[in-house]
Amino acid sequence: MPAETVAIVPGRNWRVLSIGLLGFASGLPLALSGSALQAWFTTAGMSLREIGWITLIGQAYVFKFLWAPLLDRLPLPFLGRRRGWILLMQLLCGAALISMSFYTPQGAASALAFLGVLLAFASATQDIAYDAHRTDLLRPKERGWGTALMQGGYRTGMLVSGALALILAEHLGWAWVYRLMGALMLAAMLVTIISPDAPDEQPTRSFAAAVVQPFADFFQRYGALALAWLALMVLYKLCDAFVLSLSTTFLLRVPQFTLTQLGAINKTFGLVAGLLGALAGGWVVTRMRLFSALLILGVAQALVNLGYIWLVHSGPDLIALATVVGMENFFSGLGSTAFVVLVTALCNVRFSATQYALLSSLAAVGRVFLGPLAAWLVPQVGWSNFFAITALSALPGLLLVVSLRHAINQAELARPC
Repeated sequence: MPAETVAIVPGRNWRVLSIGLLGFASGLPLALSGSALQAWFTTAGMSLREIGWITLIGQAYVFKFLWAPLLDRLPLPFLGRRRGWILLMQLLCGAALISMSFYTPQGAASALAFLGVLLAFASATQDIAYDAHRTDLLRPKERGWGTALMQGGYRTGMLVSGALALILAEHLGWAWVYRLMGALMLAAMLVTIISPDAPDEQPTRSFAAAVVQPFADFFQRYGALALAWLALMVLYKLCDAFVLSLSTTFLLRVPQFTLTQLGAINKTFGLVAGLLGALAGGWVVTRMRLFSALLILGVAQALVNLGYIWLVHSGPDLIALATVVGMENFFSGLGSTAFVVLVTALCNVRFSATQYALLSSLAAVGRVFLGPLAAWLVPQVGWSNFFAITALSALPGLLLVVSLRHAINQAELARPC
């Protein structure tokens, strides 16, 4: 059993609860530069090839580790080392969302893509500061519930920007959706202002040290295993990223669900299931060894991808949709909680912004870059075979988990340096 099984009651611990609230603000922009934007382009009649390329908008989530040292080195002159950056990025996200509302895919796809890139950059930078803040703030005994509430808040933010966005789009139009989401993003700034701050670690003395030391520290601490850890970051959630890369377009064009049905069932039911999975994950990682959780949940999140084959043949069957997306999101939430606990344990709090950004950005590689590959693969093999391939893509990550068993057990019990 893990050493840290001290009970944490989230509702009575403002430090832990604030992590969940900030997670909501962190999760809100993601769908608006991802699945919601994909739905907007799909309903506008854009081609599968164009939709596949639009998924590359989120590249900032992959490369955010490149500017993460700036956040470690240069605190802003308000709200401490982390929350100042969170606040500024929330302001930029809100401005980008409102600006996107004045364009359409048919008339200004390039302008929408540019603003989407800006939104993804601001969102990814907010994630850098938020992940570092959470890593600095949470004590070892709080990691399980803190991570669960982070996942819950993050998925609730995606529920609003995914489910609610799709439902409102069918009734109010996409322009009003992006304006409302922009206003909500600006309102989230209040949470940042009143949230607690972590103990202020002294930043490194030079910018060169801020760039070099986080990476040098990681490779010095883990030695020959460092590359294996980096590979695991890419591979563990690859099957999730692959199956979701064109899922919105698939559900609109093959079973031919409506936007309201997707919002009410796929996004709402799926994200609620993901929220329950994330909270269950907080319970699981306090009662099961982290290695066992990563392996068992990794297998489960791969197998549920096969459920999408049912939807290829079901037509717009709401029960089938609810079952498939509910299972997929529940086990994805479970696996994500265990995965984030591992990432947090691997970070040194002196360089938490850069190291967490490096590890989490690698986890985003599949989500960002698999869209064009999926758009090419589907016409070659068909949707059913595509979903089978996405399940098989979990195997390299699972084999790597097995090979790192002892290292995972050591990392689980270690406090960040």
